[in-house]
Amino acid sequence: MYQTLTVVELTQETADSVTIHLERPDKAPIASRPGQFLTLILPCGPGGKKERRAYSLSSTPHEAPRLSVTVKRVTGGLVSNYLLDTVKVGQQLEVMEPLGNFTLSPSPKAARSLVLIGAGSGITPLMSMLKAVVKTEPNSHVLLIYGNRNEESVIFQKQLATLEASSNGRVQVEHVYSQPLQAGGAHRHTGRLNRTMLLRILEQRHQFPAEQAEYFMCGPEGLMTEARAALDLLKVPETRIRRESFVATAETAEAIAGQPNVAATDVSTSAADNTKTTRSVTIQYEGSEYVIEVPANKTILETALDQDIDLPYSCQAGLCTACRGKCLSGKVHLDEREGLSDSELKQGYILTCVGHPMTDDVVIEIG
Repeated sequence: MYQTLTVVELTQETADSVTIHLERPDKAPIASRPGQFLTLILPCGPGGKKERRAYSLSSTPHEAPRLSVTVKRVTGGLVSNYLLDTVKVGQQLEVMEPLGNFTLSPSPKAARSLVLIGAGSGITPLMSMLKAVVKTEPNSHVLLIYGNRNEESVIFQKQLATLEASSNGRVQVEHVYSQPLQAGGAHRHTGRLNRTMLLRILEQRHQFPAEQAEYFMCGPEGLMTEARAALDLLKVPETRIRRESFVATAETAEAIAGQPNVAATDVSTSAADNTKTTRSVTIQYEGSEYVIEVPANKTILETALDQDIDLPYSCQAGLCTACRGKCLSGKVHLDEREGLSDSELKQGYILTCVGHPMTDDVVIEIG
């Protein structure tokens, strides 16, 4: 699950964003899917404490053995500033292997219409999907609607222009600028990327029929709300919409998210049901079994880390699924379950970073 990768190239995308290209020292490929993320483990905390952040892959499987993540500087962001200020070619970084459910599965036989909606650094997983479809699906069409402050803040600007120009009409990119530096121009829109703007663009694209297209959205929560409202007005079925939100955490404003909330058997998401006392939890991980006593005010992950049990994790906000485990017995309350799909919940999967035991017979299998 853990890898040591070497920085083999750096690409300056904008004044405040850089793509970091990574490879294993032996050049062996690492399996990934378009849309997944890579968790970086960096010694940038107080006293060299290791911090973890998840960044969406902007590379695609056909670029193996290279994995690439694009990092945008966040004001006050501990990890993003560390990376942009210190990372160098030849440097080695510890990472967790690619994870995430916000993915697209390319197929050479596919002939579909894809609509990608993103803003700011939300372009990163969408870029991976776009490149994968262009590479492997000659009969598919992609519309990217991409919101930014202005022309200078567009990540992958040259790549997007090249992809569009060389696609024979299969790729269309619509830029939306809230504060443009220049007026007018084809495929350019001025204003906020809200439901009105989205409806205006989508209703003009007849080769992307609303009810038949597939939609992938990534960006701030406000954009997700506006985009969903627009798609509801167009009567797009929920089954055709996938989303991933980039949301701010209290510490760094760097995290990622997943799916809508639904409770499932043996996994409680009701605050009223939350445990009020210390409970015993058994964790099965990498051939070992650990029994820990989890206090009412701590999560399963926090308690395990306090006891130097090195469980996998990344965002610590119930978003990325790096800490996912399967509840074999007992009942667990989840403060959040954004990263889990309905089917995963039904199968008993939980997230240890937001999980609290509700019974004394909780057994969790990880990995």
